[in-house]
Amino acid sequence: MLGWELPPHNSGGLGVACLNLARALSKDGADIDFVVPYEAEHSNTEFMHVLSAMKLDPLYRYGIGAYDSLLVEEEVIPTADVSKMISIRDVQRNYCAFVEKYLMDFKPDVAHAHDWLTFEAGVLAKRNFGIPLVAHVHATEYDRSGMNGGNPVVHAIEREGLLLADKILAVSQATRRIIHEKYDIPLDKIEVVYNSLDEDFLKSAYAYDSQDFRYIEEMKKLGYTVISTVGRFTIQKGLANLMRAAARALQKEPKLLFVFAGDGEQRQELVEMSAKLGIASNVMFTGFVRGKQLRDIYQVSDVFVMSSISEPFGLTALEAAHHGDVLILTKQSGVAEVLRSAMEYDFWDETKLADEIVAIARSEGLKHTLQRGIHNEYRNISWDNVAEKIISVYNEVEKRR
Repeated sequence: MLGWELPPHNSGGLGVACLNLARALSKDGADIDFVVPYEAEHSNTEFMHVLSAMKLDPLYRYGIGAYDSLLVEEEVIPTADVSKMISIRDVQRNYCAFVEKYLMDFKPDVAHAHDWLTFEAGVLAKRNFGIPLVAHVHATEYDRSGMNGGNPVVHAIEREGLLLADKILAVSQATRRIIHEKYDIPLDKIEVVYNSLDEDFLKSAYAYDSQDFRYIEEMKKLGYTVISTVGRFTIQKGLANLMRAAARALQKEPKLLFVFAGDGEQRQELVEMSAKLGIASNVMFTGFVRGKQLRDIYQVSDVFVMSSISEPFGLTALEAAHHGDVLILTKQSGVAEVLRSAMEYDFWDETKLADEIVAIARSEGLKHTLQRGIHNEYRNISWDNVAEKIISVYNEVEKRR
């Protein structure tokens, strides 16, 4: 299994999905060597072998970045010797070199590669060693760029990996359509396997402490409805649309508090936008959160909004559902395919999003009805079902070896 991150050294849902999938597969008898590009301790991975491709701090696995030119690098770090600076392409080259050396001694039944970051290593395993390749798509470059443009190098790597894969796993029907339409991949080559809730999230000890977010709790006592969103502050997440919808909603219902949890390149833009729209007093920015802090955000919230322009799945929605939040999801999110009791809207329809927020804030009956429906739905998807489906895919591609 070729991956780029595992908890606790993850920056998002990719590592969480990989960990839970590997755990479920191991229960079904899979013997897994999981390769990561950095060196670090990983707890709760006793069910598989975690291999470090290089002695790299996990903070630097993305290098300078996938989108930064030499000109940008020189500008950001003017005193550095650019020829010696590590970039994400350097990390990927070293990762491939490790995989090639590993395959000299070991011959796995299948190479399972997660996203474009590891597709080159997966292609190497197939071309040079005849190992069947399963390409698992958690997000495409079209998703990451808000469906417009993106990095042509990443597009090329995705295209090659998808064309040469024996089978492709997509995390939603929406992702399956993107792969088919953008990369001309036959639909019968693509299987949909939905993500499920993090097993550690379900089983780990957790107790909410109202003192952690005292300001929010005081606002709730005054009758405010708390609307939260969690994720990277990037164009993909549609947060500018959410901010404008917040301004529209506040014109109708002033007792709303919006919590933006996360960080990213759009942070300053969003802060300035809240001020220009005149709603800064109703908007909170928490910064990057994980662990108990993240769960406290879900617990203190009434409504969780996923405003993504394109979200292949969206594990945060399942996490919010677990804490009893009402969900408002864009129709462009994969998780909306499995949660029918969530309210939906097109990512660009700020008026409809504002109306849905106001409707929930004003109607306890609507809120409770949606909560009950979501509670009954989100537990119906399990990693065990996902693993069973993927094992059958492994058996299928292994026959073609």
